[in-house]
Amino acid sequence: MPADLSERAERLTAEAAALARVAPDEVRAVRSPYRICPLGAHVDHQLGRVTGMALDRSVLLAFTPTADGMVRLRSHDFEGDAEFPLAEALRVPKDGWARYAAGAVLALAEAGIEVRRGIAGVIEGELPIGGLSSSAAVTIAYLLALEAANEAVVSPAQNIRLEQYVENVHIGLNNGILDQSVILLSRRGQLLYLDCLDESWELLAPPADMPAWRIVVAYSGLSAALTATGYNQRVAECEAAAGELLRLGGIPVPESPRLRHVPEGVYKAHVGELPLYLAKRARHFFTENARVVAAREAWAAGDLVGLGQLINESGRSSIENYECGSPELITLYEVLRDTEGVYGARFSGGGFRGSCIGLYEPGAEEGIVERAGMVFPKVHPHLAEAYELHFCRSDNGAAMP
Repeated sequence: MPADLSERAERLTAEAAALARVAPDEVRAVRSPYRICPLGAHVDHQLGRVTGMALDRSVLLAFTPTADGMVRLRSHDFEGDAEFPLAEALRVPKDGWARYAAGAVLALAEAGIEVRRGIAGVIEGELPIGGLSSSAAVTIAYLLALEAANEAVVSPAQNIRLEQYVENVHIGLNNGILDQSVILLSRRGQLLYLDCLDESWELLAPPADMPAWRIVVAYSGLSAALTATGYNQRVAECEAAAGELLRLGGIPVPESPRLRHVPEGVYKAHVGELPLYLAKRARHFFTENARVVAAREAWAAGDLVGLGQLINESGRSSIENYECGSPELITLYEVLRDTEGVYGARFSGGGFRGSCIGLYEPGAEEGIVERAGMVFPKVHPHLAEAYELHFCRSDNGAAMP
């Protein structure tokens, strides 16, 4: 266990032990990492192809089982403690931070996994909220803790579905399986390739001669729950585009059409007949899927320059075709894209608030800090003290250290 993670775990373990009034050796810890998606932006909910990596920054939950059927939690990121009986998880307010813990309880119950023991614990994030799938990381931490407390054996594939249930049904976010898959399946230094249509996945090791690389996270200072942004609207627009393309192609339209259901030939033949905004959504999907395939080839060849160009193109398509982002995010994208030593950059997560990510060569940190410091505070003075830069590496998926 890395020293900084060990120190965090020791500190939270002591606090959780005091909260639950147990000995520290009765407390366990779950590390659930943040994640990035180098290529595959905004397509998982349309059953597209995606790539991902977990970061060496994480949500950490120190917990111990409770025998009285209660969940007792303290967060270092939000005010106030939370407490509720397992049987009353559905009554936990959905506008509070404990909603993800309640959702985990409900997801396990819905799946027929018996949860008799609750947990008492302390949870802490390591990076600002926004664009790095902190909600999925938190939910997975709660799922793993509750499963451990109840001695339930649950596969990663099932936990992927359980987390999606929490966000889709309990929280109301119409996302796909990208976030939780990357958080659960990643391995340090490797690229996760996931096909959301059939849920097949591979971990792609880099070639031995690939140059060294690192990850920069540029936080805009803007955070908002994705349910409060245009995220669900974009999902609905993609589905509308899929339905219309299928209709124009003479193909039966399923109850929930997705752009992956549309043959590429049908897209090319009929995209010009769509309203402009729907044509843009479809264009982003089909070009992004092609970029993911090309990114896999670039990774296998150790071509970080080519990979970076694809990432930049993804960022541009997110702005022009998917039409997400904010002025602050666009500035950060342009800063990273144009800084020497950065291979490529794009928005991270839903792309409406939060962060941009970049793939860069080691040694470029000073240049990134200097250029961001010259540009961002001048263009967005209201966030001059709020934006942050974090230099990270890839890491393994969620686990109990």
